[in-house]
Amino acid sequence: MTQVTSSLARTGNPIAVPVPPAAPLPSAGPARRGGSFSTIGQDAPAGLVVFLVALPLCLGISLASGAPLLAGVISGIVGGLLVSLLSGSAVSVSGPAAGLTVVMLSAITTLGSWPAVLAATVVAGVLQLGFGVARAGIIALYFPAAVIRGMLAAIGIILILKQLPHFLGADSDFFEDLEFLQFNGQNTFSAIGAAARALSPGSVLVGAVSLSVLLLWNSGPVRRQPWARLVPGALVAVLTAVALNQLLKAVAPALQVRPEHLVKLPVLSSLGQLVGEISFPDFGALRQPATYGVALTIAIVASLETLLSVEAVDNLDPQKRHTPTNRELLAQGAGNVVSGLLGGLPLTAVIVRSSANIAAGAQTKLSAFIHGLLLLTSLLFLGAVLNLIPLAALAAVLLLVGYKLTPPALYRRQWRLGWAQFGPFIITIVAVLFTDLLKGVTIGLVLGFFFILKDNAKAGSYLRRDELLDRAEAPDAPLHLRLPEHVSFLNKASIVTTLDQLPAGSRVLLDGSRSDVIDHDVLEAIEAFRLAAPARGIELELRGIRSVAVGEH
Repeated sequence: MTQVTSSLARTGNPIAVPVPPAAPLPSAGPARRGGSFSTIGQDAPAGLVVFLVALPLCLGISLASGAPLLAGVISGIVGGLLVSLLSGSAVSVSGPAAGLTVVMLSAITTLGSWPAVLAATVVAGVLQLGFGVARAGIIALYFPAAVIRGMLAAIGIILILKQLPHFLGADSDFFEDLEFLQFNGQNTFSAIGAAARALSPGSVLVGAVSLSVLLLWNSGPVRRQPWARLVPGALVAVLTAVALNQLLKAVAPALQVRPEHLVKLPVLSSLGQLVGEISFPDFGALRQPATYGVALTIAIVASLETLLSVEAVDNLDPQKRHTPTNRELLAQGAGNVVSGLLGGLPLTAVIVRSSANIAAGAQTKLSAFIHGLLLLTSLLFLGAVLNLIPLAALAAVLLLVGYKLTPPALYRRQWRLGWAQFGPFIITIVAVLFTDLLKGVTIGLVLGFFFILKDNAKAGSYLRRDELLDRAEAPDAPLHLRLPEHVSFLNKASIVTTLDQLPAGSRVLLDGSRSDVIDHDVLEAIEAFRLAAPARGIELELRGIRSVAVGEH
């Protein structure tokens, strides 16, 4: 066994903690990250499931962004075929993100045309490449685990709430609108109320059958069958839904799912027609200063969403593999350059599709690549067939994914960890639910930071008292307070609180001889105490701490 030294937060007494030798980590080599086809038996079905989920999302996000319908599909194809190869994540999926819809609507208004926005998207990709080179991915290390878990739980709740109207067959909103206030003027709860008043019996029937098939397929007796592990339950549910809807069309036309609640993929007859439908960037827009402001906004929002997503996906990954964040920024930057050049929406790593990928049993990035290949194939050859899929069936798939993201056991575990963990967790959930992803996470981070400051403000948290002398034998010995190796502004409250609580007439040795860095704000606070100490009869000795003038800059 190895030994590591720790210290008690309040007493500072060093203790030795025995730590067993680390267990070998799961391999991150080619077989685990997509370098071979050894996992194709798990990755191909998962890629198919992600494709079925991604297709309506790509189309819906295009609609909500005010972009051509093909732009979202192109972005999904680039995310699958290019970003998956460049990324270091084994199970993350990239494509157009709901969090950028407001940015894109504003960008089109600001720049005046979609080709100008495409030019800004290319510039945004170049900026993201710069972020990766500058190693800005380290920001992801500062996201507290409680906030990440809260974000995932909130997305699970939102998925359930947002899919209910599609499940009921009474919603024309796009498929992955994660914001509380929707672009059609409704909010999450009013949309459910409206759907309940205008539900379609055929969609409810198709959705209920699809959900039942999924639950049956995920039950223990079925999952223990070797053949069941080869076919994803989502595929079985979708095929069942298509067959049921065709049956309703033949025997009970009044119950069939209405056309507006089926997948809507443009039907193309040739590659030439596809090329003719694609928009290309207008680089003349680079002469407008506003283009660079839009590009910077896209780059920052896309990078933050990506870093949040990969951090969350790493938490969900059963093998707990770690995604190199700087490499991810480089991959996303390259993806946005190519997506912009080909007429696609900006893309990010996305949580919903990544969660569906993991839930479907994906092992490597091969599943994300297959999903991109299927998107491309469907665009060229399968439009008429895929347009038979009811949205209620896809809603059933996402309802199950949403439940897996927010299981009741998660709330019990967070509660047992104490309020410092449960507070940021539950506030993040509420904030994301009633605003949007980035605003909600920001609120959760602020609360998490508040708890950090609160803990640092506790007396004695960062000061250690050396009781080397028996106070009874040496009553006149000074109280020795030793500062830690690194003293930042976060330690200021703790130090000031401890010094203020010293009894009048004390003899105190404040020792910074072992400190490598002492923040200037802390030095000013110590100097202010030194000047005030004589009035309290406190005899203060400073060791290894330089004096500064209070208010010195």
